Amino acid sequence: MNEITKEILKSVSDYNDGYKDAYSIRENGCGVARKSTENIKIEDKEDAPGLVIRVKPGTKGERVSIPACVTHGNIDDIVYNDFYIGEGADVLIVAGCGVHLDTGEPARHNGIHRFFLGKNSHVVYQEKHVGTGRGPGIRSIDPVTEITLDEGSELEMDSLQLGGVDKTIRKTSAVVGKEAHLIIRERILTDGEQEAVTDFVVEMNGENSGVNLISRSVAKGSSHQAYRSKIIGNAPCTGHSECDAILADNGKVDAAPELSANHEDAALIHEAAIGKIAGEQITKLRTLGLTEAEAEAKIVAGFLK
Repeated sequence: MNEITKEILKSVSDYNDGYKDAYSIRENGCGVARKSTENIKIEDKEDAPGLVIRVKPGTKGERVSIPACVTHGNIDDIVYNDFYIGEGADVLIVAGCGVHLDTGEPARHNGIHRFFLGKNSHVVYQEKHVGTGRGPGIRSIDPVTEITLDEGSELEMDSLQLGGVDKTIRKTSAVVGKEAHLIIRERILTDGEQEAVTDFVVEMNGENSGVNLISRSVAKGSSHQAYRSKIIGNAPCTGHSECDAILADNGKVDAAPELSANHEDAALIHEAAIGKIAGEQITKLRTLGLTEAEAEAKIVAGFLK
């Protein structure tokens, strides 16, 4: 691995000269390091570039890291990773990604992750996306996440993108079974001419299933963000979609939450709020000695925390 990769790994996946648990590191379209454990097996896919990760039933308290890095231009990296989580398992999955450019050529990473959670299993899934380097090339990260939740299972997804990514299309779809739950929290910051699109589609097919989609975003400069969510209630279930966005400078945000209730006991709610930072918040912080720019940065940081 080159030094740029190591710095990206520290930023997106808590890399510290290695990982203690299972991991696979991808650099510029190739796997460069990998380790399985007794309970978590990582193998190559047979029909596409990518991995099959299998977590044994009953596994508790373990972590698997699968970061991917692109460190120069003219790379369009695509990877397909499948996760099979055994019954009753409880694990942390970290899938950070970074694109670094010092030249004018574009670069892109497209990670397609499929999750199959067994009965009564629990997964915390963290993904951090960053763009770095001084080159004018377009840095693109386009994650696709497909989730299937068996009875009584739960997936908590925490998605973070706080700068440097010029274009991103983030697609997440899920099928939620009986008494299963899905929680997604995303935080996005765009600036300059950057563009970000979020697209959630969740089908609630099981009795007493639930979903909570929470999006926090800040659009600065002349950047543009679009938020789309669709929750489909096909059974007695609860669903909630919440989008809060702050505009600064000439930033633009579109929000279009959609609900489809196909069962009389489907209880679905959506909320969307878009606006600028309140002037009284800036004034209050300035009385504490901060400049206007420092006050705004403080408010944004707290909002995206």
